[in-house]
Amino acid sequence: MSMDVTFLGTGSAYPSPTRGASAIALRFEGACWLFDCGEGTQTQFMKSQLKAGRITKIFITHLHGDHFFGLPGLLCTISLQNSSSASKTPMEIYGPVGLRNFIWKTMELSHSELTFPYIVHELVPTEDQCPPGELKDFSSLDKMDSIPKEIQGRTILLDSAEESYVLVNDEQFLVKAFRLFHRIPSFGFSVAEKERPGRLNAQKLKDLGVPPGPAYGKLKNGVTVVLENGVKVSPQDVLEKPIPGRKICILGDCSGVVGDGGVKLCFEADLLVHEATLDNAHMDKAKEYGHSTPQMAAEFAKMCKVKKLVLTHFSQRYKPHLLSGEGEADDIRELKKQAESVLDFQEVTLAEDFMVIDIPKKKTISIT
Repeated sequence: MSMDVTFLGTGSAYPSPTRGASAIALRFEGACWLFDCGEGTQTQFMKSQLKAGRITKIFITHLHGDHFFGLPGLLCTISLQNSSSASKTPMEIYGPVGLRNFIWKTMELSHSELTFPYIVHELVPTEDQCPPGELKDFSSLDKMDSIPKEIQGRTILLDSAEESYVLVNDEQFLVKAFRLFHRIPSFGFSVAEKERPGRLNAQKLKDLGVPPGPAYGKLKNGVTVVLENGVKVSPQDVLEKPIPGRKICILGDCSGVVGDGGVKLCFEADLLVHEATLDNAHMDKAKEYGHSTPQMAAEFAKMCKVKKLVLTHFSQRYKPHLLSGEGEADDIRELKKQAESVLDFQEVTLAEDFMVIDIPKKKTISIT
């Protein structure tokens, strides 16, 4: 299964002519999952090779406008571009408490009715995810009657033992959220592809006398077969080692993780996407506003032993590589150097709008 990540917006605070507001798309097998949806994300989709109509899940890291103001517009655009289908699988949206009410109200005030059903699942944050007094209680918000296309979603609490929130657990993926510290509660997401059965070993099948046909499929699916001569052949006799799944971790705005959940879930990730709003010279300012620098991001990546670190969510002062002059005070390349010096010069990637990063399949070793 092919899998890639497209950066639709890599800037902080607001969209600019050179950087869109935060938005990242994970694509696999024709489906698309969106992480954050800053203002203008729908336009970024139109400029990319992606199709917004293929979005099946949306994950919002936190409720700052540059991460979710584009959501109502994107939903309405998808609705206008797609014909009504009562059988369409509901779009699932995940984010902090308050997101459901925001979507309800924007849809009602704008008299918008979507042509597809959707479900909003809300994560309940903890008080230690933001400075004292900044955690707002949205439980008192008036609850209006749900819009016909909206299906009541889950309210997801922290699993204190695992230090995480389970969002998706299906045949292909296990998606969990973990807590981050920011000016308001923020979350990171770990998308772990489940391991797949190994390939059938042709020589082993031949040696055991398994005839081509239905028996192959049964063995591949983990079912033991009995041959005509009465010999039992189990899957482990003919299957190569399972193929490990890939892991992608995408963090929202933060100046650090809360608890051990983030380190556990990001450990040995194939790709870690981490914000680096300001360079190391502005570390005090970054921390004051709940953000990270390249050094802070790289230290977390090193602790987690990730295979690839990508920095994003840059202050708009940092222009993309091709527009940045060598030696300028706000040269984006300096952020790359700062992160790589922490990672013993392991290569670090600076995200740019419309950059696509492929997540290659993992391989297994044949049995003998």
